[in-house]
Parts: sequence; C-alpha cells; structure tokens
Amino acid sequence: MTEPTLSGLGRREILKFAAVAGATFAGTSLLAGPAAAADDDGLSLKGKRIAISATGTDHYFDLQAYNAQIEEVKRLGGEPIAVDAGRNDGKLVAQLQTLVAQKPDAIVQILGTLSVIDPWLKKARDAGIPVLTVDVGSTNSINNTTSDNWGIGKDLALQLVSDIGAEGNIVVFNGFYGVTPCAIRYDQLVNVVKYFPKVKIIQPELRDVIPNTVQDAFTQITAILNKYPEKGSIKAIWSAWDIPQLGATQALSAAGRTEIRTYGVDGSPEVLQLVADPNSPAGANAAQQPAEIGRTAIRNVARLLAGQTLPRETYVPALLANKANVNDVTKKLGIG
Repeated sequence: MTEPTLSGLGRREILKFAAVAGATFAGTSLLAGPAAAADDDGLSLKGKRIAISATGTDHYFDLQAYNAQIEEVKRLGGEPIAVDAGRNDGKLVAQLQTLVAQKPDAIVQILGTLSVIDPWLKKARDAGIPVLTVDVGSTNSINNTTSDNWGIGKDLALQLVSDIGAEGNIVVFNGFYGVTPCAIRYDQLVNVVKYFPKVKIIQPELRDVIPNTVQDAFTQITAILNKYPEKGSIKAIWSAWDIPQLGATQALSAAGRTEIRTYGVDGSPEVLQLVADPNSPAGANAAQQPAEIGRTAIRNVARLLAGQTLPRETYVPALLANKANVNDVTKKLGIG
C-alpha cells in the first residue's frame, strides 16, 4: 500500500494539518493538580530514602521537575536525597557513584547524555536499586516519565512548515543528539520536512551549547544573518529546547529580521511571553509540564515500591503554543 505524501498540499491544507496536530497535542485530560488525589490513593514513601539526581537545574524544565520531585517525596512521607551536577558530566558521574554506594530505596535520574549516565544506571540496577528516569531512554530504567516527544517533534514541525508556507530555508540547532528527547524531536523534524521538498535545512547545522546558551545562540544567529542578508533567504529557526530559541529570537529582533520565525520546546515563561508578543519573531513553543512530570515520576516510585507493575514509559501531556492560542495555553499551564 502506498502512503499519501503531503508535498502537494497548499498552505490551507497544511494549516489544517497543524490545527489537527495542535488539538492532538493537547491530548486527553490535561494538567493534573499537584496533589493528584484521584491517582494517589494509598501511595506512601514512609520510611523510604529516594535519591534524585539532576544533570543540572539552570533551565526552567530541570528546576521545576527537580523541586517538584523533592516536594513529592516529602509529601508522601519519604526522605529525598537530592543532588545537582550543575551540567558537569564528571560531577554527574561522581554523584551517581555516591548514590549507588548509599543504597537508597530508589534512584530517579533527571535528563543526561545517555553514554555518560547509562553505565552508572546499570551499576545501580545491578546493585538491586530500582532506577527510574525523567527524559532518559535507558534500558536500565524501569520507568521513564516524559512528554510524548514523538508528538512534540511532529506537531512543532508541522506548525513550522505551515507558518512558512511549506517553502524556504530553515536553520536548525542540533547540539544534543545524545539526549534522548532532543534526538527524537530532531528526527521528527527531519521526518516531516522530507515530505515538503521546498523546505531546506541549511548546512552545516548549528550546535547549541551549555552554559552560555542564550549568548551563544545570539552570536551564531547573528553570523548566519550576515551570510543570508536578504529577507526571505531564511524562513525559520528550530531548536530542540527553548533556550537557544530565546537567543535566536533576541538576535532576530536586534537585526531587524523579525520576518523569520523561531520554534522550540519546553514552555519557559520568558519564551511563552515572546510567543504572545505579536511583534516578536517567536513563532511557537511546545510547552511541557515539568513539575507534573517530576511529581509523576515520584508517584511511580511509590507504586513500584508498593509492588505495582509500571509501564515502560509514562507520558504527561504537553501543549503547543502558537501566536493564536498562547494566552489560553499559559492559563492552562498556570503561568499566564
């Protein structure tokens, strides 16, 4: 059976696809409250020591998930052992090594490059310590709590293609392909773009960095604009998370190139404010629920320790915010 392609669609049809994508993105029932009482019946971590290992907490998503996990462990009567590697891989390995030696009742790892953390997640598993993760696609994790990054990547890409009329050059930041959610979102962008032959990803792709992400993105986009000075020569800028989007948006505004649109993921409040600004080049942002993701991961720990069987992955809904719906999205997320 031959699958239909989208390359022959006009702008109106693409807009319909993007609208459907946005509706699907919102998904089923959204935005469980902090207590999640209906889901929590009988859950307890009383007498349990739960380790929470964060790759870093300098980004909105990471900090929200980290703090929510600490509070949820306490709420369920447990003792959190929370450590933050500050975006230093050496420190991250050392903190995982220390946690394994402390033999907590469970370890929850928040993000991280798989090649760096996976050997230590395996050591924890081999030591009999249950390992759960947030945004980490590891075979050593019993359960990974995350957004549906396949849906995020597809829907954001469809929004981008719709906004540029399925034609033009796009700039892509691709610096963290070793981080599972970033890889999935990037792959989905590529999968969508291949059906629109008039959309081209400028090569070489840009590499976003940590730290100094905003400043670095600003500098790289400024340089790209000097190479492509004609309006219309670049239509959009894409990144797998929204701090490069912030720097790129600032660079476009500074250069007076607000005809170019930027796209990213996470829902940081400062980026959603730019999406809401009709004069800003920020076109859309896939807004996750990091605090709810963190709480859900800890509730899954409690379920596991109570003898329940967990799914391989638990998905927490996300919302695609664009110029038309961003005010509604921020209200639903409680940050408007």
